[in-house]
Amino acid sequence: MPLFSPARLLAIALCSGTLTLAAGAADKATTTAKPRASQAARADKPAAPGKRQAAGRTSHKAGASRSAPRGTPYGEREDAMRFADDMAARQGMDPAWARRAVGQAQQLAVVQRLMQPPPPTARKNWAAYRSRFIDPIRIAAGVRFWRENEALLAKAEKQYGVPAEMVVGIIGVETLYGQQMGDFRVLDALATLGFDHPPEHPRAAERSAWFRGELEQFLTLAWRSQGDPTVPLGSYAGAMGLVQFMPSSAVRFAVDFDGDGRIDLRRSTADAIGSVANYFRAHGWQPGQPTHYPVRFDTASLDLESLLAPDILPTFTLASFSAKGAVLEGEALQHAGPLALVELQNGDAPSSYVAGTENFYVITRYNQSSYYAMAVIELGREVAQARRRAP
Repeated sequence: MPLFSPARLLAIALCSGTLTLAAGAADKATTTAKPRASQAARADKPAAPGKRQAAGRTSHKAGASRSAPRGTPYGEREDAMRFADDMAARQGMDPAWARRAVGQAQQLAVVQRLMQPPPPTARKNWAAYRSRFIDPIRIAAGVRFWRENEALLAKAEKQYGVPAEMVVGIIGVETLYGQQMGDFRVLDALATLGFDHPPEHPRAAERSAWFRGELEQFLTLAWRSQGDPTVPLGSYAGAMGLVQFMPSSAVRFAVDFDGDGRIDLRRSTADAIGSVANYFRAHGWQPGQPTHYPVRFDTASLDLESLLAPDILPTFTLASFSAKGAVLEGEALQHAGPLALVELQNGDAPSSYVAGTENFYVITRYNQSSYYAMAVIELGREVAQARRRAP
């Protein structure tokens, strides 16, 4: 069965270095997110803030970049050409076009290096991770972004029930409000990870298959729109635009929030804001529910192993959570939904813990990491506080 039916696609165009979808093409169905590697997961130190952006539309130059990494073409790889033939049959493509498109993809060694798993002995460090995203430069950029897009953020909050600070947190962590959208060709990144994912990863086979699926979705967009698949740029994992959506997420959750009849996640801040809010709602965001609560332990009854077993998935009732030695106070005692004990390791120092709610879990559908979710929450909160303090 084709990944996209003509009715769902309507008119989806690859143009100006970004995916542009016709209004109505996004599917609102809720799905379980596949593993995705976000540019945010390995972001370097943030760049200095650039020029001010007009509200609702970014000023970033789109299109291919001379600095885009170059690698070894897949045109002579038998497995890549077999994939192209199979994709053409599934999607009703011209086989010659499919072979040419896949053949233009290049294997990038730098993408493979960036996707390498961390050393197994390395202990995560929440403080170090946090410092990469919660700093004066990113907070100041977030305040500007919020001021310039205040009406759009308020509209998204009213329509989708997702607080403005959560949307601000996501876009800030993902791309520093559009300043770090990536300069890898999406075609190259997806092909490299689809055909040559680092085998050292514990789920290399599963992830390779997933990235090949994303490559197929990306090329299907290009084929149906007669676009050039070599033009769009994104992260080393193939994520695109201000919100770093993978192709499948762009089709399912992107929305035309500025009402211009198309969805442009690279140049339209309005579409980016609306798409993040829609993504959250589609994955079960509950308006008014906190993302997490402080938690301490009753050492006499603590069963830490059982509390950590479900990881970030909210599983425990308030009663069962407490029975295993997790102590909550204040408004947390009125929480009606399931909870998870979220551990944040601090290197050689003791771990930090919070009680995560269903809304905390929703944030991890964007990137399956409790560290990522907490960075989004804290950046949004810091930006909101700085905005209130500023004259």
